[in-house]
Amino acid sequence: MDMHRKALAQQGYTVLPDFLSAQQLHRINLLFDQWLGGHLGRNAFEGQATERIYTLVARDRVFQDIVEDPRILALCSTQLLPNFLLTASQAIVIGPGETAQPWHTDDAFYTVPRPRPMISLSTIVAVEDFTPENGGTQVVPGSHRWSDAELAGAYLQGDEPAGEALDQRVAAQVQTVTMSAGSCLVFAGTLLHRGGANASCGTRRAFSNQYCQPWARPQENFFLGIPPQLASAMSPQLQSLLGYSIHPPFMGQVTAYHPRRALDPDFVAPVLRDLGDAERR
Repeated sequence: MDMHRKALAQQGYTVLPDFLSAQQLHRINLLFDQWLGGHLGRNAFEGQATERIYTLVARDRVFQDIVEDPRILALCSTQLLPNFLLTASQAIVIGPGETAQPWHTDDAFYTVPRPRPMISLSTIVAVEDFTPENGGTQVVPGSHRWSDAELAGAYLQGDEPAGEALDQRVAAQVQTVTMSAGSCLVFAGTLLHRGGANASCGTRRAFSNQYCQPWARPQENFFLGIPPQLASAMSPQLQSLLGYSIHPPFMGQVTAYHPRRALDPDFVAPVLRDLGDAERR
């Protein structure tokens, strides 16, 4: 993994070929066949012809295994502090006729001045081949080291005219990541990127798992999105990634208890217990 770690440092991204097994890829395509339809985006960023399915990690065991893939966790460990968290898990299927996404970085909402180290690490896994024609992800190599001024006009940092100016400014540097189904793009949350326009007659199926520093607020609220009865059946490592963990000395505690205690079937929240005791008195 040292080669991939160096690529992340130098250009801001790397590709893991043959990331998925043939069995995983087949299973995911079957699930997408069942689930897709009626999940179109609501704006230019989500995509008017793009389907997104959120909280993917809770929907099938295959996605839980992928979130815990040791290759990805090893890269996370080189970039993020111990007790890092899962911040997003979603399917992203770009349909025919979709326009290019606005340029953005995945950790732009953490308003820490740039240039800075990444606060999140992202993955995009190809469920179908990524090509320049079907909306393959576009990246600007080296932009993970840019300042806020250099990023002016990116989504969440500027308005539409400024976004057009940014598009013109980076045009000569853009690379489309072409990769075969089953490959995984890993990139810094600080890297400028976007989903490409889909000028083909088919879709570009993919999903994205993203990880963040243990002190950062995750994009998805997994405590509310994943019922406790589902979370309690997951592995301790995955529970930790979902936030059922303590970042020393006590970040994440639940009324002075370890949050994993809340998954016990007989757990009663101390607030409810104490209110009940008060009423009985």
